Amino acid sequence: MSLIEIKHLWKTYGANVVLENLTLSIEAGEFCTLVGPSGCGKSTFLRMLLGEESPSKGVFLFEGKPFPKEPSVERGIVFQRYSLFSHLTVLENVMLGIELGESRFLGKLFGAAIKRAKEEAVTMLEAVGLGDVLHHYPSELSGGMQQRLSIAQSLVKKPKLLLLDEPFGALDPGIRADMHALILDLWKKNNLTVVMVTHDLHEGFYLGTRLLVFDKVRNDPQAPNAFGAKITYDIPLSREKVKDEE
Repeated sequence: MSLIEIKHLWKTYGANVVLENLTLSIEAGEFCTLVGPSGCGKSTFLRMLLGEESPSKGVFLFEGKPFPKEPSVERGIVFQRYSLFSHLTVLENVMLGIELGESRFLGKLFGAAIKRAKEEAVTMLEAVGLGDVLHHYPSELSGGMQQRLSIAQSLVKKPKLLLLDEPFGALDPGIRADMHALILDLWKKNNLTVVMVTHDLHEGFYLGTRLLVFDKVRNDPQAPNAFGAKITYDIPLSREKVKDEE
């Protein structure tokens, strides 16, 4: 059974058609990169996978069941703009996800539970290379370090599906290369399924095991919003690059 199953999916806002008749299966463990022109619905599709948007019609299944209509712990997301809490330390930012997941009403753990949460958060921060800045605040970190913290926030909740919305677009080339190595390492070690939106075609080919190209195949100058984007190319990519880095 596929982790994600989509059949004849449409997304419309009134008369504005954003996505049109998508059919797609994503297996557990795949790293799918999404590319295409600006405004062709890539980020809308990602928000649907997260649960912030619902399809207008069509079949939309996660592990064989209808997609949860709200964000859940099975799905983590990392944005280009960092979603960090400036008043919390690096460690507290990551611990918060665990605390909210296990104590929704109080948002706080005590005793053995808080000790365990701290150990899990430290382990994750060490995995993303932030073990020596646990008590720093986000404002004291570089852009690359802040993005590492965002990734740790998402992965500490052990999601089955990690969604990336152009997470490295604002980083310098050297830092971006480091982040590519990090995300590939975390993908392999955590048995993740990843869906990533990128505007960088080279990045899409380099990171993905599968490249999905979104584009409009029909255009009407008199009614520019009458047709939505489809997946025009679905390209399987070699895993040799991953093997070479192991």
